[in-house]
Amino acid sequence: VWRRRGERSAACNILQHDRFGSGSVMVWGGISLEGRTALHMLARGSLTPIRYQDEILRPLVRPYAGAVGPGFLLMQDNARPHVAGVCQQFLQDEGIDAMDWPARSPDLNPTEHIWDIMSRCIHQCHVAPQTVQELADALVQETIRHLIRSMPRLCREVIQARGGHTHY
Repeated sequence: VWRRRGERSAACNILQHDRFGSGSVMVWGGISLEGRTALHMLARGSLTPIRYQDEILRPLVRPYAGAVGPGFLLMQDNARPHVAGVCQQFLQDEGIDAMDWPARSPDLNPTEHIWDIMSRCIHQCHVAPQTVQELADALVQETIRHLIRSMPRLCREVIQARGGHTHY
């Protein structure tokens, strides 16, 4: 940077940057062939197993499982709160079956594909949604059904690729 002596603090020589954190929000949502839950925003802070049980499993998963009825199967990744003993015990006590899930396999989770679709929509929409719920509401149920129904084919591809990459 070139400037004249004595002009170090002159406004024309200063470029101000406002440094803000890259804000984020933790959102939980559930999907099925027949519908979806409302999105639930979690307050700031770490998602501990107790928070997951008290803010997600008890008030959201348990009633949804009850509404679906027999055959409900919970699919979640291996995040620490999901696999913590207290949460596993809660699910067992409530009679909620959860799928065994392979480590590091987000491509096998239709929910991860939904988050990806929503993220792309934010960046590609001509009129950006004003709320996360508005964004979720724009997602048609048929897209969710298609993703869920594509999972057997995807699993076959992963097996054929011996756990390697697929086109997904």
